Amino acid sequence: MAVIDFVYLLAVGALWGASFLFMREAAPVLGPVSMTEARVLLAGLALLAVGLLLRKVPDIRRDLGGFLILGALMAAFPFTLIGVAELEITASLAAILNATTPLFALAVTAVRRRVRPSGPQIAGVLLGVAGVAVLVGLGPLHIDGMMLLAVGASLLAALFYALGGVYTKIRFPDTHPLVTATGQNLAAAAILLVPSLALPPRETPSGGIVLSVVTLALASTALGFFLFFRLVTRMGPTGALSVTFLVPLFGLLWGTAFLGEPLSWSMPFGMAMVLAAVFLVTDRRPTPSPPVPAPGPVPAPAEAPAAAVPDGDHGKP
Repeated sequence: MAVIDFVYLLAVGALWGASFLFMREAAPVLGPVSMTEARVLLAGLALLAVGLLLRKVPDIRRDLGGFLILGALMAAFPFTLIGVAELEITASLAAILNATTPLFALAVTAVRRRVRPSGPQIAGVLLGVAGVAVLVGLGPLHIDGMMLLAVGASLLAALFYALGGVYTKIRFPDTHPLVTATGQNLAAAAILLVPSLALPPRETPSGGIVLSVVTLALASTALGFFLFFRLVTRMGPTGALSVTFLVPLFGLLWGTAFLGEPLSWSMPFGMAMVLAAVFLVTDRRPTPSPPVPAPGPVPAPAEAPAAAVPDGDHGKP
């Protein structure tokens, strides 16, 4: 790994881990829906500005339905669900629970392709379930109905991310990642526009809350996705997805350092179990390169008679 790739990897992990910190601060004041609307709208406009500079402007009208589905799966629903969860649970726990996304991705892919997961992958899923049980059952928070609902919302958000990842591969396989992210966030903003007007902020936000939302949108979302796309270009998707192991670590670090969230022995232990499960289910095999033909003399093309290519069919087989 080149030094610059390692720096990008750490930056994305830190930015995405910090998003749970900013959501924990803003959600109780703005409400999960209004907070998410502000986040995706600002991030979408920022990415659109970058797209204008790079001449990669998405034409959402060409595939409006596709972008709306993508925006719902990858932004509107999961961002809102995490905001709902963080009304009850800590940012640290939300970040660790979100690391179960690859486990859900394995299940979604197995159902879609009708294939049976391998032994290590099944072991990884079981280990991940055990890790979540350790986090919830032995954590520092009091277990009650609202807390369990919050955990369920976090896990449901991870499922939406997994569905969105599979949908992206199916619907947008050849689309530039910056175009996909821009369309995704702008579509999510359109989806949440009416709900955010119906559910306005619970109180007037302070300057600190406004700063949290702006940082969440521009740094954690827009800049985080931009750097992630750079990683995909330089390292490939498998290498870039190793950021999955860093996000919960930074989420735990930021939540403990800046919010003073309680840290018990069960949280690092449960996080280690979840990350080990992610390692087991992640396909780390390199994508095979196409075979290179052996060097040899290149035969000169034979000249075809003029009558062999009729007018209007030049270039056709």
